[in-house]
Amino acid sequence: MAGTFSQIYIQVVFAVKGRESLISRAWKDELHKYIAGIIKGKQQKPIIVNGMPDHIHAFIGLRPSMVIADLVRDIKNNSSNFVNERKFVKGKFSWQEGYGAFSYGHSQIETVYNYIKNQEEHHRKKTFRDEYLDVLRKFEIAHDEKYLFEWLE
Repeated sequence: MAGTFSQIYIQVVFAVKGRESLISRAWKDELHKYIAGIIKGKQQKPIIVNGMPDHIHAFIGLRPSMVIADLVRDIKNNSSNFVNERKFVKGKFSWQEGYGAFSYGHSQIETVYNYIKNQEEHHRKKTFRDEYLDVLRKFEIAHDEKYLFEWLE
């Protein structure tokens, strides 16, 4: 019987609604582990999850049976419920609509991993907006800025 073999690596980026800096140092590691658990629970491979107070990067080894949109929907729904149930923030926590999904080859795993691991250092030099627009340009993704995340300047 023939099997299905694949090598698909996706970086997913999504932001807190209103781009508020709500993800606190006090519980961010717990949130990142929870998101990694959601990914693993969907039989996908969480390579690294990290981010900043206003957005998340998740690098995922994706099996071809999983639709990216379904996985991101589940990550965002379940993780916002996790934050709200634990009352980590005052009021209701939620993610903005939309996300970015960018593919990489096997030879790029270490580079992407280190990039995500070092988000705080990276964002001392570049804003999330500039970073995101650079990635869209690098990947030659046509876009209209009015449909991107809400940007806080």
